[in-house]
Parts: sequence; structure tokens; C-alpha cells
Amino acid sequence: MNKRIYKDQTSDEGEIPFYKIGSFGKQADAFISRKLFNEYKKLYPFPKKGDILISASGSIGRTIVYNGEDAYFQDSNIIWIQHDNRLDNTFLHQLFNIIRWSGVEGTTIKRLYNKNILSTQILLPSVEEQRSIGNLLDNVDNLIAATQHKIDALEQIKEKLSQNLFDQSWRFKEYSTPWKENKLKDIVSAYSGGTPSANIRTYYGGHIPFIRSAEIHSSTTALTLTQEGLQNSSAKLVKTGDILYALYGANSGDVDRSKINGAINQAILAMRPSKENDPNFILFQLMRMKDKIVSTYLQGGQGNLSGRLILALNLDMPESTLEQRTIGRLLQLLCELIGVNQSKYSQLELLKKSLLQNLFV
Repeated sequence: MNKRIYKDQTSDEGEIPFYKIGSFGKQADAFISRKLFNEYKKLYPFPKKGDILISASGSIGRTIVYNGEDAYFQDSNIIWIQHDNRLDNTFLHQLFNIIRWSGVEGTTIKRLYNKNILSTQILLPSVEEQRSIGNLLDNVDNLIAATQHKIDALEQIKEKLSQNLFDQSWRFKEYSTPWKENKLKDIVSAYSGGTPSANIRTYYGGHIPFIRSAEIHSSTTALTLTQEGLQNSSAKLVKTGDILYALYGANSGDVDRSKINGAINQAILAMRPSKENDPNFILFQLMRMKDKIVSTYLQGGQGNLSGRLILALNLDMPESTLEQRTIGRLLQLLCELIGVNQSKYSQLELLKKSLLQNLFV
């Protein structure tokens, strides 16, 4: 561990980042002088490049690799292991992701002591095998990080593109006719559903997916209805591609196109655009308006929205159906590309989990 740094030795700005347990692995929010850093680094223990730093309090066992940068770390709360050449740090870094520290697992202890680390038993292959395992898992980590970076970049592109297309800062050269304002109720047919009585068992367990507000983005549902349940309630059917708008609960303001044929409850407003209007264009308009709607109409960002309120919204629309479709399709393609990478990310996470379970068994 490093020599203790006191609060009066730090500042909000400075030359050398000082990482405390709260900023460990994140952005530093405190700094020390280079003079103090050089002095303490020379006089007291300091990690070597490649050492694994471990959080010893709070979220105990969190790790990062020290890459040799000029930085200083909070004394007993951030520690590292000094070892001989029988251990490989790439292997250790991965092992620490799943290790059960002696005397800590299953307790309420929020601190990792040297005795916990030193008394923990581990099975070690040869250094060569350690290195192979560590490098394999590091490569998977790099793929995961690169995929997340790609997702973030695509999300930024989508946000920027959506902003400029709907603000009309950018227009395709084929179109120049001014856009017109339309009330949503004038360009869609809309309805909400209902919920069959939960006390009648024969209403549930059939073949009709019952879509609730938290499931509008999903292709599966937790509940299904029977034909009897549908006929004896105000639940309404929707088709794949219909626009679903969440009115109630924590998902208020969420909107998507239905992934399935199913029935909806009263917490969802279903919309089907007229043939002159593109559903994707309307979908992305409503997505873009979500934050404004929630901040304007929901106290504290939570609560219920009125279907009447949503249908009274004004949307700027191109008169040309083809321009609507061009914009909607472009943004939909970006969403599909983001989805492909999110699926890849999930698969890589599962691969990493499987490797950890099998390589360290």
C-alpha cells in the first residue's frame, strides 16, 4: 500500500491524480503535487507496472491493472500483491474476478485484510499455463471493451443524426418542401387495452402474449392470455410493427414498435399510422420527445401519462411519405446495427463467464 495522503495535501486540480476508494477505476477527483508524488514514490512501497490493484473496502475485491502511469492511491483501502515469478499478473487479474477470499465470503465484513488475502488458497498451474489463460481472457475482455466502444459510438451517431434530421438542419437533396405540423391523433388510429381479472384462472395461460408496459421492447412476455380471457376483458390485440407507447409506471414515455402479435393492457397506448405516414418516422420523433414529455408531465420523472395528452402532441412532418420513409429507415438501420453489436456484447459476456467457470474450476 502507499503512504497515507491527508486531505490538506490534496487539491481539486493538480499534476498527479490521487485515487480514493470511491474513484478507484474511474475518474480521479483529487490530486497531489508532483513533488510529493516523487518523494513518496521513492521512500515508500509503490506498485510496479502490471501489478493488480485491489479495493480493500467498499466493493471489496474490485481490481484494475496498474499500467505505470503517474498516479497515487489511497493507503490501506487500495492494495496490491508483491510476488515472485511463480505468479503471472494477467492470470491473477482474471482470478481475482471470481476468487472467494478466505474469511470474507458469506459475512457482512466490508473490509479485505492482508490475512484474508494471504490465507486464501488457490490452485496454480505452471507459469506458462497461467500466462496462456490470462492472455486468452484478456483478449476476450478487449473484445468486450471494443464492442462496448462501438455501441457507444453508434449511439452517439444515432443521437446526432436524429437531432439534425428532425431539426431539419440536414435534409436529403431530393426534398425541399417545408415540413408541416400535425397532431398525432390526426395521423394515427389509437387505442389502449385492459387487464383480465387475475382471479379467473382460465383467463391466463393461453397462446396470446400479454404485453405490459415494461415489455414493449421485448419479443417475449411473462404472461399469456386465453381466448376466453381476451373476450371477457378490455384487453386489445396489436400486430407486429404497431407503435406501443408506455403510459404508466417506471417505463412511462418509452416507445417502440411491437415485436410480436399480442394483447395489451391499459398501461399501453397502441398506434397504427395512416398509410400516408411512416411508422418509423413517427417512432423516432416520439423517442426524441421523451425527455421533454417526462420532464413536463411527470412529477419527479415518475407517474402516469394520459393517452389523450400523447395524442395531442404536435409533430413536424414532411409532406412526402418517401422523405419520412428515408429518414425512418436510416434511423432504423442504425438501431439494427446497434442491436447486432449489443447481441455480440451479450454473447462475449456469456463466453467470458463460461471460460471463468471452466478454466478456474
